[in-house]
Amino acid sequence: MKTQHLLYQIATTYLKGIGIKKATLLISRLPSVDSIFEESIENLHELTKLPIPILMQMDRWRAIEMAKKQLEFITNHDIQTHFFLESNYPRRLKQCDDAPLLLYSKGDLNLNTSKVLSVVGTRHATDYGRDITQNLMKELGSYDIQIISGLAYGTDYNAHKYALENQLPTIGVLGHGLDRIYPFSHREIADKMCQYKGGLITEFPFNTIPDRMNFPMRNRIVAGMSDALIIIESKIKGGSMITAQLAFDYNREVIAYPGNINHENSSGCNFLIQKNMAHLISKPSDLIEIMNWEKAPINNKISENYASNSNFTQIENEILKICSKKGNTHFDQFIIDLRLTAQELNNMLFNLEMEGAIKVLPGRMYGT
Repeated sequence: MKTQHLLYQIATTYLKGIGIKKATLLISRLPSVDSIFEESIENLHELTKLPIPILMQMDRWRAIEMAKKQLEFITNHDIQTHFFLESNYPRRLKQCDDAPLLLYSKGDLNLNTSKVLSVVGTRHATDYGRDITQNLMKELGSYDIQIISGLAYGTDYNAHKYALENQLPTIGVLGHGLDRIYPFSHREIADKMCQYKGGLITEFPFNTIPDRMNFPMRNRIVAGMSDALIIIESKIKGGSMITAQLAFDYNREVIAYPGNINHENSSGCNFLIQKNMAHLISKPSDLIEIMNWEKAPINNKISENYASNSNFTQIENEILKICSKKGNTHFDQFIIDLRLTAQELNNMLFNLEMEGAIKVLPGRMYGT
């Protein structure tokens, strides 16, 4: 990538008065990100229809100067960037309205693998929670699943640790910049994660300290990057419950292990199950069944009956052809293959379901 273009991408995150949604709108009305910094304010006003006072308030010169420091840091420390318009940006996260414009990562990671599971829970994990996490990762070791958590004490650490022990790639989402590791005692496991098909990711630039206000922002990335979120242990209030609510709002599968009704660490999980916000599971195979992550035979005969059905639109027939070739297919895969919006795809899948041409399966999977 050209250095100047990368500089402009980074500078976009430093514009004054321009949050994520406004920046997305701004970029959508311009030929490229570069135009934000190369066009005059008057031209930007004509192109974007945004008020001149807002455009002047952006302070583009200041944003570029700050971006230069960040660019120097990432260049010197072998850090990758993921801009929301590029193919290396997490496709699942891109579906979320409040997704960050830019992510920074370190390690040997692939942010668009086929199966992604986020794991969260209390920082004060009990033996019960630790044993659940250990057993879960052991059983998932035979599946190609990426594990995401927040590198915090307790459940997060256990998820990363047991994922590595079972050769599962794992990613830690940070609430600070990549110039530090918090807590410091987790530096060793962070290095191991970077070495085995995983690593660290954050939206925060270097010199960002692990401030308390950053962690709810971190949680939305943990929730948004996954196919499903699993809660091991949680109190009724705290970061895990915030993450669970985010995952629920993002239309992710939320899954929880129940616990002792008299134990504070189980109160959050039990609440989510009681309110039908989370699936109840008692063993790893329950997760696999909910997500339909087991291999399934392809029923070509049925799908071929619909492959050129004139009752369906061209794109609806394309959906059936994809199922014919690939078998049971995830919602996100249709979006990638057909370049549809989530709303467009939902409408077509609903029509096909009503016609009996497609079946809705657990884990946002569809088949014939």
